[in-house]
Amino acid sequence: MFSDLPVLLDAGLVLIGIFVLGFIALKTIVPNIILYILFGVALSGVLDHNVILHFSSEVAIVLLFFLLGLEFNTERLGDIAKKIWTTGIVDIILSLGVTMIISYAFGMDWITSFLIGGITYATSSSITAKLLDDKGRMANTETEFVLGILIFEDLIAPIVVAILIALNAGSSFQGIDLMILMGKIIIIAVVAIILGKTVFKKFEDFLQKLDDDDLRIALLVGIAVTYSGFAMFLGLSEVLGAFLAGVMLAEIKKVDLVGGMVNPVKNLLLTTFFVYFGTTINIGAGVPFPVLLIVLVVWSVLAKVLVGIIGGKMYGLTKRVSFRAGLSICARGEFSVVIASIAAGAIKVFAGIYIILSALIGMILFNYAPKITTLIYGKPVKKKKNLKVPTI
Repeated sequence: MFSDLPVLLDAGLVLIGIFVLGFIALKTIVPNIILYILFGVALSGVLDHNVILHFSSEVAIVLLFFLLGLEFNTERLGDIAKKIWTTGIVDIILSLGVTMIISYAFGMDWITSFLIGGITYATSSSITAKLLDDKGRMANTETEFVLGILIFEDLIAPIVVAILIALNAGSSFQGIDLMILMGKIIIIAVVAIILGKTVFKKFEDFLQKLDDDDLRIALLVGIAVTYSGFAMFLGLSEVLGAFLAGVMLAEIKKVDLVGGMVNPVKNLLLTTFFVYFGTTINIGAGVPFPVLLIVLVVWSVLAKVLVGIIGGKMYGLTKRVSFRAGLSICARGEFSVVIASIAAGAIKVFAGIYIILSALIGMILFNYAPKITTLIYGKPVKKKKNLKVPTI
């Protein structure tokens, strides 16, 4: 049906479909990301070449990471690194490193293994944050620790994407190539910091003088897209460039002014990214590498639980709270989709199925984390209050 319709009509029908699925997600416990991907899978082979859908999905990812970068000025980056870096390293080793070894043991080459490791690495920030809020767990003891892990992964994900794109660009990748790549990343990061500390230091005043919201949006989106394009010009990923563009503007005092302008545009376009990703997954040939898929789904859950247990202890949490935290960070989502979009063929299909399964399992584990923790550690012992009985 869609193949015989004008491109613009296709896009309009997709947006209406997104509305219907989003409405269903609001009324159920199913994350909208999963519904959007499944919607795209249903349309695979029909809309995978829709230019409007493809362009909007590209801009959506740029804006997603641009807004993410806005959360991290240089001072906050330093504070987070000091507090959560040990847990972050454990997370990289278990969720990315061990996954690479498992994939290699199943016959994958090292580049493909690294790609799969990247897909399984990052917890879904959107799913986890929404569940924390919906389940009233924002004030829990482990929440600060969980958010710290999400932030650390948010910082690492753009670098992983940049390396993967460089690896996929050529047939060979040697030590000198890695040094050049890291040099480019350092250069573009330093340029962003310098611009943030100089050119954009008074950017807030300029924005406030602009009375037209349309002009503000055009300027902000233009900055994000331009710096993303600059990153691509250097042979890096647009994701890294967008994130650094956000860091560049994070130095202004009222960063909410920027976020408030761009966020509505991002929210609209981001849904199209998940749909478009789904259209690139063709499961007509069946599930590829089923044994590896099962092993990695199990391991990725176990890895995050171990991150919670080990990292929570280093963070100063009790055993039961650390375990509950580990069960709460198992869902994969938007960052896995971004990394999976680099893949092709059977690996992309494999990644899409993995993301859907891990998102569902992660959501279930989050919901039952308190009960599972109580089942293993028993009910928490309430501290007795030392009440003094007044004497007559």
